[in-house]
Amino acid sequence: MKVHFIAIGGSAMHNLALALKEKGYEITGSDDEIFEPSRSRLEAAGLMPAAFGWFPEKIQPTLDAVILGMHARADNPELLRAKKLGIKIYSYPEYLYEQSKNKTRIVIGGSHGKTTITAMILHALRYEGLDTDYMVGAKLEGFDVMVRLSQNAPYMVIEGDEYLTSPIDPRPKFHLYKPHIALISGISWDHMNVFKTFEDYQLQFEKFIHLIEPEGKLIYHAQDNLVSQVAQKARKDIESIAYTELEHENTDGRTTFVIYNGKRWPVNVFGRHNMQNMHGAMLACKQIGVPESSFLESMATFRGAANRLELIAESKNSAVYRDFAHAPSKVKATTLAVREKYPHRTLIACFELHTFSSLSREFLPQYKGTLEMADVRIVYYNTHAIELKRLPMLKPEEIKEAFNDSQLIVFNEVYKLQEYLHNLKGENSCLLMMSSGSFGNLDIHRTALKFVGN
Repeated sequence: MKVHFIAIGGSAMHNLALALKEKGYEITGSDDEIFEPSRSRLEAAGLMPAAFGWFPEKIQPTLDAVILGMHARADNPELLRAKKLGIKIYSYPEYLYEQSKNKTRIVIGGSHGKTTITAMILHALRYEGLDTDYMVGAKLEGFDVMVRLSQNAPYMVIEGDEYLTSPIDPRPKFHLYKPHIALISGISWDHMNVFKTFEDYQLQFEKFIHLIEPEGKLIYHAQDNLVSQVAQKARKDIESIAYTELEHENTDGRTTFVIYNGKRWPVNVFGRHNMQNMHGAMLACKQIGVPESSFLESMATFRGAANRLELIAESKNSAVYRDFAHAPSKVKATTLAVREKYPHRTLIACFELHTFSSLSREFLPQYKGTLEMADVRIVYYNTHAIELKRLPMLKPEEIKEAFNDSQLIVFNEVYKLQEYLHNLKGENSCLLMMSSGSFGNLDIHRTALKFVGN
């Protein structure tokens, strides 16, 4: 098979390209810019384009398929030539479905927690020795790539993103996967640039449920009222399975135990949100024959996905964590998780407004009270990012008002944020850095080591 990628450098796209090359396909690709780590990984695989830009001459009738990335535009010259030649054009999620049509598909959806739940499932299936294909949105310990596609694996585990499919297909990605087993972790308005109202956003999850395969299963978070409401609309042939939260305890601030079936199971992750994620993942695995005891045994070696409550540095009485949190519900849950783990330490929470929604004046009030469990509360935003998104400029006073926090410390210059963080004393404290961005390319590892005194 010969497959060409338009916008091969994207996080998802380059992983799919690597997976198909591993499967034996002949891969080519183009992009107008490629950043790390995509660049190094494509170079190592011999898939890095010789030059940046779009080259219609790469699109030849001998191609079996073209895969179109979200980064490309609808008038992309390579796309237009592929249409003219009648070559089959797939979006990224369409091609994942094409590769998994004959497999049992487990799709994890939700405004938050889906990467962690997907990672937990994959970790448990590997522990159980089950051959599995997958797509997950973060680098996982023990997994070389974020996408795996094979000939013979009977299962495909997919992290189901609700963002748009491609420049020429406005459907949410998770509408294309048609799961046999679906899970919804939570519903909290996101992607305001696409879903203008919360009602429209919620509707996408209702459609997701209706796309479950006949006689399929829906696992849903019963502690989320909106998820429960949506789950009630499932077809009568769908088996609905509720999950809540595994009972747990912290012993010394370092070890968390799950208490289940009269036993105590040590786990590496912590916080109520992760105990909810774990319960959902356990029930998903149970549907394909993984015993609960085996799942919980596997969690003793599960350390989470990259950037998901990831421990960056620690000393005897200080720690620094990084999390991908950007949606209001996730910011609140992550802050609470660290507070619960270290109830007697000073908690410093630093959050970057980075997404289109978070930088939108109309959406900002959704963050009211999300940082209230922290002792010191910091928000950073990049004025250039606001300009690039063509949004009205925000003022620090507006952000304080939206968070309903007069003590909120607001920075919009990275050097001032860095100076502030580097002057902090980590004694009996925790620093929590939350963003789907990079804090203006702040060196978080250096900052973390300085905080813990190394």
